[in-house]
Amino acid sequence: MAEIRRFLCYHRPVKSGRIRHQSGTMGVYPRVSLSVLLQDDTPMSTLFATTVANAKPQDRDYKLSDGGGLYLLVRSNGAKLWRLNYRYLEKYRTLAFGTWPEVSLADARSRRDEARRLLAAGLDPSHEQKVALAKARVEENDTFKTIAKEWIAKNERENMAEITLSKIRWLLDKAYPKIGNRPIAKITTQEVLVVLRSVEATGRYESARRMRSVLGRVFRYAIATTRAERDPTGDLRGALTVPKAKHLAAITNPKRAGELMRAVEGYTGHAITLYALRLSAHMFVRPGELRQAEWAEFDFDRSVWNLPAEKMKMRGAHRVPLSTQVTGMFEELWELTGTGRYCFPSFRTDRRPMSENTVNAALRVLGFAQEEMSAHGFRAMAATLLNESGRFHPDAIERQLAHVERDGVRRAYTRGEYWNERVTMMQFWSDELDRLRNGAKLLKPNFGGNAQAQADDQSRRFAS
Repeated sequence: MAEIRRFLCYHRPVKSGRIRHQSGTMGVYPRVSLSVLLQDDTPMSTLFATTVANAKPQDRDYKLSDGGGLYLLVRSNGAKLWRLNYRYLEKYRTLAFGTWPEVSLADARSRRDEARRLLAAGLDPSHEQKVALAKARVEENDTFKTIAKEWIAKNERENMAEITLSKIRWLLDKAYPKIGNRPIAKITTQEVLVVLRSVEATGRYESARRMRSVLGRVFRYAIATTRAERDPTGDLRGALTVPKAKHLAAITNPKRAGELMRAVEGYTGHAITLYALRLSAHMFVRPGELRQAEWAEFDFDRSVWNLPAEKMKMRGAHRVPLSTQVTGMFEELWELTGTGRYCFPSFRTDRRPMSENTVNAALRVLGFAQEEMSAHGFRAMAATLLNESGRFHPDAIERQLAHVERDGVRRAYTRGEYWNERVTMMQFWSDELDRLRNGAKLLKPNFGGNAQAQADDQSRRFAS
């Protein structure tokens, strides 16, 4: 076998034929069979780096073999191209590895060895190379910004609250300049950390924490849609500064609550804002839920407001019993906005709800500082004073606040809606706000007693 190889003057496998002896001294013409030219029988790594570097162009293209099907094709124009001849499914094929010196001799050999491993596994190296190139092109198009926008569109279809979407967009806009155009599958943990550190540097520790959460959700969406393999934000647990707990400003003192209600009644701004202030206190729903309230959601015959699940923070439908005072306020508000979709439309157009800052701005006008009272603070005020009254079961108060029990075991055993008690409680709360506003004596807390039985016709109608 070794004797025959010395006569070979070219490197492509052939079925059979006569090959002239290069020395020309013996005139031997041996017939070479295919078995002699199988890849595993040819010498490997016969070229030297200097041979490749010194190869000069000639009148015609020629080849320099390195064995195992790998050769350097030297073009007449001086180009040096790496090629691999191989056989797959009884067909001879050629695979291109690139040009020298961009692809070195060592790189070409490494690619040859990888191709041989694919052949041993029954795969076509040329096909696998095309698949890899196509995947690389797709990855380059699947940038972080592209995937993020696709994820946001999905959340929009799932009716995520607009206020939540706007906050997500705000956070992502801060990330786009650094990683927006990067293929999402190639983004490293270090790159994500640089984005988060830039937010931390401004002192916005809570924003950095929320950004890490949002970025993680985008990466996990990319994983679920086969555009990425891992979420680098998971490696950054503990890397960010933990923000200090900051509770939303709220008035929880009964005397100060009475002063607040008197100030609300003296508000001289826009009438719609006045009703938003009043109803924020009486119904203590989340600010976003109130300003996005739609007339179609109210059943005034049954004195109930039915909030759909997609509008709720916890994505669960919620009901709010309407007290006599609240029903009267909505009747008055109907005269102002009843022809439109929203109870509290924007001042610019009735096609959008009121701005999220309207109630907070009104509180500032009334003289309540940002550190003392906020739109969200009406919830804390109601929760505190209702609990202190001792009249109502804590779980009934939590249900009315639309809170979800975090303890999974306890949640499984506290599925009741407490509807009758909530109807009574909401009427009590409106009456209590009126008493506080009028400066009447406060009822002493009754921590040990049960709520007074005042189940009227309204509570019986709404028993769940």
